[in-house]
Amino acid sequence: MSLLIIILTVLQSLFSTLDQKTLQADFTMVQNQTAVNTQAPMTYTGDIKMRGKKFIMSMWTMEASYDGKTLYVYNDDIEELTLSNPTNEELLTTNPILFAKSLLPTCEYSEKVIGEKTQITLTPKDQSKGIKKLLLQIYTSTLTPIYIEIQETNGAVTTLRFNNAKYTTENPSFKLTKPGVYINDLR
Repeated sequence: MSLLIIILTVLQSLFSTLDQKTLQADFTMVQNQTAVNTQAPMTYTGDIKMRGKKFIMSMWTMEASYDGKTLYVYNDDIEELTLSNPTNEELLTTNPILFAKSLLPTCEYSEKVIGEKTQITLTPKDQSKGIKKLLLQIYTSTLTPIYIEIQETNGAVTTLRFNNAKYTTENPSFKLTKPGVYINDLR
């Protein structure tokens, strides 16, 4: 079996598992600015549940969810819930696993097995959209993600590290409701 078939099999198994089960995890996201910008990396922590394209996450004073149709973004600082119908492009920027899936048809692939982990590197053939490389590391036996790193052509790097990731059969409501707050409906 060729390396490409093995990589695609692992990725398709990951995406299939995410369609059938809910992934729950705490996460740490680190955003490094471009190489010319000397600002310190920005670090965020939060938690996420995702199933297929749907997700609900919280970090800092913000919560966001997508129920398959509507994107809900709640800002606790101003007590506002914004509702929108996101484009596919907007969804990809909020869900890095969907982003990895979207890159598959336009990438070169490589794989590195490190003990019980598999690291897959996706390198877009066309880097005009600003993505130089995406690295995805998962536990091979459970298909739970460990981290996703997105390297941009401008030198910026965003790393999303999953902590305590596990799959459940729970199918939570991905609709975010906040009674008594201002609703900004952009749909």
